[in-house]
Amino acid sequence: MKYIELFSELKKNKVSLFSLRDVENLFPKKKIKSLKNNLGRWVKMGFFFKLKRNLYEFVEPGVELYIPDVYIANKLYSPSYVSLETALSIYGLIPDVAMGVTSMTTRSTREFKNKHGAFSYRNCQKKAFTGYRLTQYEGFKVFIADTEKALVDFIFFAVRRNNPLDFDRERFNKGIIIKLNWSKISKYSRLFNKKTATALQKLRIWAKC
Repeated sequence: MKYIELFSELKKNKVSLFSLRDVENLFPKKKIKSLKNNLGRWVKMGFFFKLKRNLYEFVEPGVELYIPDVYIANKLYSPSYVSLETALSIYGLIPDVAMGVTSMTTRSTREFKNKHGAFSYRNCQKKAFTGYRLTQYEGFKVFIADTEKALVDFIFFAVRRNNPLDFDRERFNKGIIIKLNWSKISKYSRLFNKKTATALQKLRIWAKC
């Protein structure tokens, strides 16, 4: 396989991030060892960028390609979905733009740093790994928590740190909180623990909804 062949296939299929398995699927008749060796060589030559082991970024010479960090978060560590501060910021529940991307996963807690920024993953039980959907985000398909689940995930980890929750300091948007589906929030809170449910009830009282 020649570099131009892989480049052409990735561009034709609009692939931004890819793995060795993706390359195998594009060139099923090629030997995996040869594909792996070629990828390693082309990364060293700057033709592709390696984000982590077995995850590569497509590079088009002379073109600045944009890939949303939330999409990268999904691909860096899976299964995972964007949630917590990042999702709350996207939905406008908190005014601050989250530093780095925060996600939930059923795997071990992890952090990654690369040229795109910082990516953190927090572990939850399989029963709590729900309440997310695949949605279009700036032209890319991204797994992200729905608004209610992002809030519950955030509150769970906040009370887990045993720090008193100050809703004014967190600067939650009361206008959005009032409009949330509190039946759904109650259902999600039961996936965690009583502390989470109690904290969410206090939040509801604070927001007067």
